[in-house]
Amino acid sequence: MSKQLRLLVGDNPFHGISHLSQGRARARLTDEDISGYAANLVKLSLENGAGGFMFSVDETTLSILRELNGVYSGEVSLYAIAPYAYEYVRKSTQTGGVNGLVTGFTKQMVFSSSNLKVLAANAGGILRFDLSALLKAYVTYELSRINAVKAANMHLETFMLHEIITDMALALNLKKLCQSYIAFLESKRVRPGFETRNFPYLVDKFSEWGIDFSKLTLTSSFNKVGFQMCPSQSECEEALERAKDAEVIAMSVLAAGYLKPAEAYGYIARLDGISGLVIGVSKEQQAKETFKFFADGNSV
Repeated sequence: MSKQLRLLVGDNPFHGISHLSQGRARARLTDEDISGYAANLVKLSLENGAGGFMFSVDETTLSILRELNGVYSGEVSLYAIAPYAYEYVRKSTQTGGVNGLVTGFTKQMVFSSSNLKVLAANAGGILRFDLSALLKAYVTYELSRINAVKAANMHLETFMLHEIITDMALALNLKKLCQSYIAFLESKRVRPGFETRNFPYLVDKFSEWGIDFSKLTLTSSFNKVGFQMCPSQSECEEALERAKDAEVIAMSVLAAGYLKPAEAYGYIARLDGISGLVIGVSKEQQAKETFKFFADGNSV
């Protein structure tokens, strides 16, 4: 193997539960069934070469972490992404639309004990609708949810802003918001990260703003066929050189199942700027074979 890639198991299949049911109707599955099955897939992935778990912070993945506590005792690196947009859309339909969602979410944040100091320290900014103050309070809330369920063998390596927030911040030229977010997570001893669907644009903006790439984890699509590589495969590859100091995690490496692991690995392995990759699995055999293949560094 020419370089050591960090291998992460992703959570996407755990949100599309039809992939997990193996023929059982969803109505017959309980949340406990789902979490237990998914935790076993994460465990198998870790046992066969994965070094960590990348997940969007929501009740499904937090339940998976709880289940994983009881079945796996090895070291686990956690790469969290927030907000999980679908969770808030779903909650809005259950709580009477946007107004109900905002009310319920605000109560959760306010009554989260770990958030009280942050809320107090940023009360003025929150009342003025200061974006940096609001983001600090929100990030602290999500960190508290993770810390409440993770075991001693789990280490939160990185907290990443979801692509929706990242790409909006870039488009709106929110330099101070990004800088504030980075500084705040560093104060929490968590590596700041950003997920994006436009990697070259992020690299251009962060270079313009003088942001230190060595402090960051960046996640974006990289694969042999250019699937979801915006604006183009060649531009994404070129941007890697300019962000070479960052930890860059490739997602969509199998191009939604279009590529075989051997094809995917051959492409990723030749990209000098890639530090690791994330792959979702939905079956036990797939978990074993996929991560063993990448861990062994085979290339066909």
